[in-house]
Amino acid sequence: MTQPKSLPARPSQESLRKQAKKLFHDIAGGSTEALARVRAQLPDVELPLSQRDAQLVLAREYGFAGWQDLSAEVLKRLGKGVEWAADQAERAIHDNDLERLKQLLAEYPALLSWGLEWGGLVGRAVHSYGDSFDPERERMFTRPECAELLMDAGAVVAPSLAENILFSRARGLLQIFSRRGLLPRTLKFQAAMEELVGVTESQPDVVNEAFMTACAFRRASNASLLLERAIELSPELGGQIDEWGSRRAFVQYLCEHGVQAPPASPWRAFVEHRAMRAIIDDDLAEFTRLLSAEPWLLGESVKLIGSCVLNDRPQFIEQIYRLDPGLVERGPPPTPRSSSPLDWAFIYAKPHLVPLLTRVWPLPEDLPHAAGVGDLEKVKKWFDASGAPALGDPSHHLPVHKRIGTELHWTPPTVQRVLDTAFAWAVMNNHFKVADFLLQHGADINTRWSSHEPASILHELVFKENYEAMQFLIERGIDMTITDYRWGGTAQGWAWHAARNEKMTHWLEEAERKRGSV
Repeated sequence: MTQPKSLPARPSQESLRKQAKKLFHDIAGGSTEALARVRAQLPDVELPLSQRDAQLVLAREYGFAGWQDLSAEVLKRLGKGVEWAADQAERAIHDNDLERLKQLLAEYPALLSWGLEWGGLVGRAVHSYGDSFDPERERMFTRPECAELLMDAGAVVAPSLAENILFSRARGLLQIFSRRGLLPRTLKFQAAMEELVGVTESQPDVVNEAFMTACAFRRASNASLLLERAIELSPELGGQIDEWGSRRAFVQYLCEHGVQAPPASPWRAFVEHRAMRAIIDDDLAEFTRLLSAEPWLLGESVKLIGSCVLNDRPQFIEQIYRLDPGLVERGPPPTPRSSSPLDWAFIYAKPHLVPLLTRVWPLPEDLPHAAGVGDLEKVKKWFDASGAPALGDPSHHLPVHKRIGTELHWTPPTVQRVLDTAFAWAVMNNHFKVADFLLQHGADINTRWSSHEPASILHELVFKENYEAMQFLIERGIDMTITDYRWGGTAQGWAWHAARNEKMTHWLEEAERKRGSV
């Protein structure tokens, strides 16, 4: 029996990943020596070998049951055992595995104060992927049992979590925080939680914010009471509403749609929501009317154009340019790159919108954008003569994204993340020569890059119905058994359960069957 390999005293996770990737490529290249290594550890594995199986082979060669165990040992030797435990705790929270979470807390008490910059483990339990006003969505998107277990154990509760719960409209969690005395006794929390009998607050912003919160939680009686106080403090608001219609209808509209907005003005929130609805409903006439009647809306051009990108409305973008011709001359408004409509065009595969958007947002000089537009020569400039990436600071190539730690589960910027992002953008936008080049130069076809949560590029393509790009990935050996982080579903599962696309489901089944028979 072959003796296990020995890990160095200070092993490198990156080095181990590269070893597994080399094994994967050696197998693909027909290496008999690599095949013998695989058969020694996984006698019955089917070829072509997936990168996940390559990692499993390597882990077993080092004497570990799996890649997760090998990774845990690496972190422990590097003095990062709590980081490994935090990763395990996050997984336990995701799976709502209370017993596993208890075990980890007993073994690693430091977890109770870990990662407070991201809200700690309680933050992981109460964070909601999407709107959680509906109880079923709250059940799917949050983990209240885990949150209470952590709080009972003495976990630190970051003050910002109450605000996050308010934003996600998670009523069950709000009740838990209220019962534990963790909610601020401010007017907006009272408006969300209890019936108001009177409002004496004299600061318009505070009243407006409480009014919008009451509307978001569909507490119409609270909203009506707060609206009357807001109008007392700002009579202009009453005039705007009365000119449009009734105050009762105004409250009803905002409650029905659960509108949330900054506290600047309920009227602005109302108008902006109607403009967004016009974009979604493809009602250019109503959109134009609103922009003409409320010129301040043009000051929200980034948000409006972002919605136009997501809903594929180039004619609406053109209308914004026509009504605000100075926008092109002024250039991009100051905004984080994570909110750039140009980036959204690449992420959501809207390449036909890029020429329109670059009239305002210049194309950044980085690898992902070069890949996203299919400029192979520019892509090659980011690699040295030996073919190795020459990117400089990886953060130059990636947008700062507030959801990195909570939803996307990305590490800080690395060369690998840049390569994988560039590869994803190339594939999503059908630039396959660029994608092939990036694969040959270190990109991971099985990357968990995603626009929302860890999944595979194949998952992303399900909703684009991009068979050509899916075929490209399948022919080049993407692991079709990869599951997304939240639901544990394959791309085929997404096609059936989420997209409800029977044709695509059968197409993916057949593609996997054909590949397995080769």
